[in-house]
Amino acid sequence: MKPFIFSADAHVTEPLDIFTSALPESMMDRAITMTPIDGYVCSKVGDKVVHRIKMGGDRADETGMHEPGEKRSGSHHIDRRIEDMERDGIDAELIFPSLGLIIYFIEEADVEAESCRIYNNWCHSHFSENLDRFVPSAILPCRDLNEAVKEIDRIADIGYTAAMLPVVTPEGVPKYNDPVWEPVFAKAGERGVVIILHAGTGLEDFAPERGAGGAVINYTRLMCDAQEAIYYLVASGILDRNPDTKVACIETGASWLAALSERMDEVFDAHSFFVRPKLGRRPSEIVRDQVYVSFQHDKACVLSREITGVQALLWASDYPHMEGTFPHSQKVIKHIFDGVDISDEDKAAILGLNAAKLFRLQNPAVA
Repeated sequence: MKPFIFSADAHVTEPLDIFTSALPESMMDRAITMTPIDGYVCSKVGDKVVHRIKMGGDRADETGMHEPGEKRSGSHHIDRRIEDMERDGIDAELIFPSLGLIIYFIEEADVEAESCRIYNNWCHSHFSENLDRFVPSAILPCRDLNEAVKEIDRIADIGYTAAMLPVVTPEGVPKYNDPVWEPVFAKAGERGVVIILHAGTGLEDFAPERGAGGAVINYTRLMCDAQEAIYYLVASGILDRNPDTKVACIETGASWLAALSERMDEVFDAHSFFVRPKLGRRPSEIVRDQVYVSFQHDKACVLSREITGVQALLWASDYPHMEGTFPHSQKVIKHIFDGVDISDEDKAAILGLNAAKLFRLQNPAVA
């Protein structure tokens, strides 16, 4: 019998006018837009181009979607998305934005907060009739943390169980070991909203390395951003003081979590005289209790599950992106577990039940 498969990373393509059609006129000159310019699909914040993808061939279409070979029309239409999921053997998905991923390039706190509300309202409405298959993630503002706390309450009231913060705090925003973040993470734990740190969010430049090996370097280093966010949250005591708060790093791989846990424990013990604040649990215990990671191809994270715990591991397809596993997810999954001594129970947990439980999926198959 095929296990229930919940992809912990998938994306929706929002309407291109999602922000310009809803922002107040006074904010319109700082809105997020997407437009073709000189053969590129350009994402802009106001007049500033913050991201571009070459059009044509296997690069991108006019909506900014990567489309190598096989059409992924499910990025726009739920019925076609479900068809692709059934073809690929995927039962449920955690949904992230596409255009909304650049929301942290907005420098004005009021525009950022309003843009988050606009996206969150649209995404909830878009998926509201299919919550047995989809768990939408909200976006939280980070320029005004009082607004972030208020937005957690608002989205929790309408049913969200996940909300995104930038994996890298933008310039001018405190790092995750700063006490100003405490109310945000405390509120998330109180309301049962998982904090999501999605790869690439908050970065000043998606591809800073332009020299030899740039493509491999830039994509690989995304896991380093997740590592830094986690050791800041763990070492600062923010997670220790808020044990109900859960944090998930998405599209950053998972194999690093075991090494990071052991390294933090080593430093915690060997340099205990210098450790401030004193934590109530060892770093690895905090990770086991509160940290989750998604992966596509990692076999090493499955082999090191004794260190992280099985519950930390969430498989993901990254549909509909070019680097995702569609339409070959079953082959990828088979390769991950080939030769691994693992119980059917643990395998089922990694492939879907961990995510279904974490995000409280409303599906009778996992009830």
